[in-house]
Amino acid sequence: MDTLAPLILSLYRCPLTRSPLRQEGDWLIAERPEGAGLRYPIRDGIPVLLMGEAKLPDGIATLADFKQRYAVAVAVG
Repeated sequence: MDTLAPLILSLYRCPLTRSPLRQEGDWLIAERPEGAGLRYPIRDGIPVLLMGEAKLPDGIATLADFKQRYAVAVAVG
């Protein structure tokens, strides 16, 4: 696991919700919407902030389902 420098991490945002990200192991996790847990992988020390690479929360099958469920939070960002 590569830990990102705090200054660098503070610059990253979720490309969908625009929320800050926190690092947990080899994943960056969107802090909003609260409890959603949209996750982006870190591969070879490089964050992969692509929607097609994001891991959706349990119980959410597709990106469209995520957007529908969290529509207010995504729109406000």
